[in-house]
Order: sequence, then structure tokens, then C-alpha cells
Amino acid sequence: MKIAVIGAGVRAPLLANGLVRSDLPIDEIALFDTDPERLAVIARLAASYAPCVRAYGDPEPCVEGSAFVFLSIRAGGISARARDEAVAIARGAIGQETVGPAGFAMAMRNIPAAAEYARLVARVAPEAWIVNFTNPVGIITQAMWAAGGGRVIGICDTPTELFEEVARALAIPSSRCFFDYFGLNHLGWLREVYSDGVPQLARFWGDPARLARVYRAPLFDPAALASLRMLPTEYVFFYERTREALANLAAAGTTRGAAIAELTAHLFHDLASAGAEARAVYEAYLHARSAGYMQLESGASQPLVPSPSAELTGYDKIALAVVRAIHGNTNAIIPLDVPNRGAIRDLADTDVVEVPCVVNANGARPLVVGRLPEAVRDLVVRIKEYERFTIGAALAPSMDAAVRALAHNPLVGTHALARRLVDGLQPLW
Repeated sequence: MKIAVIGAGVRAPLLANGLVRSDLPIDEIALFDTDPERLAVIARLAASYAPCVRAYGDPEPCVEGSAFVFLSIRAGGISARARDEAVAIARGAIGQETVGPAGFAMAMRNIPAAAEYARLVARVAPEAWIVNFTNPVGIITQAMWAAGGGRVIGICDTPTELFEEVARALAIPSSRCFFDYFGLNHLGWLREVYSDGVPQLARFWGDPARLARVYRAPLFDPAALASLRMLPTEYVFFYERTREALANLAAAGTTRGAAIAELTAHLFHDLASAGAEARAVYEAYLHARSAGYMQLESGASQPLVPSPSAELTGYDKIALAVVRAIHGNTNAIIPLDVPNRGAIRDLADTDVVEVPCVVNANGARPLVVGRLPEAVRDLVVRIKEYERFTIGAALAPSMDAAVRALAHNPLVGTHALARRLVDGLQPLW
């Protein structure tokens, strides 16, 4: 089996390690990146975990003959993320790479390239499944489907992280649970957890201490969650407590993107002379990057302690689970980003949603969610409308289309602010 990876990102060695340690019959992991220097460094590191890694200078031979193609690109690099977030915060909006104006700018850069890769895979490896890591995952996956990539599955580790944390707080093995989850990428809620057919979330609503153990940072008010009677993913924080998030980011004097850019620069500098210690350098980088997750946004004074569940989740593990389920025709249930096909009645069939899916040799088929709960329906519908407008603006760019799309994002909300943001962000895409 040949697996292609488009984008020599910092997760590529981790992914290669997980793939070759699995029971999959992998002959080659093909790696391509538009930056030859980055490709050389990451390919060398990935090959230390997986000797079957081979670097390609052209995407077509990299993809040709592949059973699976992982897409993990970042047009403009990490420096563009840092600039996006700084521009947003300076204009009084949330600066976070997947939501709000910075997420919009990232989508505008990544959509055209992702659509081209979808067409390339359809042409040279039409039987391959594309597994999309590229952020914003929901928007990019929908754009790839629209471009003719009919075998595209979007993955994110956020839902699975929430599932594992909830199971841990309930003291129930996650393998014994069914997680009734719905939403869009980085905008999801856990509606119920069943273990042996018995609903479990009611155990949280009268137990604030147990509820607090679900999240690494105090992102949500326990009383508000008890009233909602659902558990949101961490990114809902930006919509529920927008003022606090913006104040925290402004007070930090930097951005998550800037912090990661600095970490990554140190990583590549250190790898140049690391020799036999390259893997130790890389793994220390991953630990530091994980510890800083949501620290600035939540206002935490110190890096957050990794969860005991961290070893069970991550993009590499979700990706491996998807490949194994398709290759082995196992009917595994995994939360993924796929076309709706009637799963959520409030959205169009072609809208990409994030829901539990049955995964087998036919791909990923979403389980039925039904109607969205009234408390969150308007937000989900509006964000999906924003996502549709953003795809249109990226594929047929104009100032009016960009402003219209961004104004529809609830973290922006007005035409005037959207125009100021587009003026600042447009040179970055």
C-alpha cells in the first residue's frame, strides 16, 4: 500500500510513525512539499521513524498509485498565521487561525490550492481516499468536494479529545460508550453519552467539580453548561465568551501563531545539528507546542498540563483509525467531517458537517442527528452560511465577495468591520 502526504508539516513524522507501527501493509509513504528545504528536513526526520518514507519534488508522482492521500498544507506558512492573528486583534476581533477573520484569511489562502490537489488526485489516483488535515478543516473539505474530490474525508481530533475527557471524568472506558455528537468543525456539541444503553451526561449537571475536569482550562461556566445540558468543544468558547477571549488575547501581547512560529523556527534550527538526537528534539517540540494550546486565549498564566487522555487522541491517531477502518472494512464509528446527506435536517445535503460516521470500505457515512437543538441552531446555520460564502469568495475572488463572507461571520458581524479586516488581511492571501 502506498500512502501519499501532501505537505511536509510538523505532524508528518508523527503520522509516518503511527502508520508504520500499525498492522497496515504499507510499502511506501510518499511525501511532497512546495518548499524543498522544508521537505528535506521533514523527510529525513520522518524516515528516522519510518524507513519507507520517500520525498518527491513533484506532487503528481507522489500521488500516483496511492491508496490514501493525506492533505496537510499551510499556504503562506506559519508566519502568515501570525500576521492574520495580529491584524485581527489590532482591529478588535478574535485572532485565532480557524475561527473569525484569521480563519477566513487562512481559508482564502488554502482553498484554491486544496481544490487543485483534489482535482490532481481525481485525475492520477481516482480510487484514492483523500484524508484532509488542512485547516479550517470543514471549509477546506467542502471546497474539495465542490472541486470534484468525491472521496474526501475531513479529520479533526477535537471531538475525540472531548469524548476521551468526558469518559475519563465519568470513569467509564470510552470503548463502552456511544457519543451523540453533532456540529461543524470547531463548532460542535456532545448531546449525550450512552454506556450500555444508559445516558450518562446527567451525572455532570449537579457536579461542578466533575464537570471542570472535562476541560483543561476554565472555558465555560458550569451553571451555563448545566442549563444547556450539552458539552461544547473548546472552540465554542470563542462564540460564547467572545469579549473575554479578545481581552485575553489583547492582554497577552502576542498570538498563538507567533508563539508557534518561534517554536518552529527553533525546531528547524536545532534539527540542522541534532544528528542522532533529532527525534528527541522533535518530541520536545511537540510537547511544548501542546502545552501552549489555548493558554493565551483562555488567559491561563502558565502552560496547560497535558491531559492523561492525550496519548489516545491526535490527528495521527484519527488518521490511522480512518485508514484502518476503510482498508479493513470494519464499520468503526469515528467523528469526521463529511457531506451532510440528511444527517442534520437544518443543513443542505452537500454541506460538510462534523458528526459520528460509520467508516468502512465505502468511506464514511454520517449517522443521523435530526434537528439541531434550538439553543444552538441559529449559530450553526449562520456559520455554515459564512462557510459557503467563504468558499465562493476564494474560488471567485473579489473585494465585495470577501467582505460579504466575513461580515456574515458572527465574530465579525458588521460590514464596516469586515471591510477594515479585509483591507488588512487581503495582502496576506
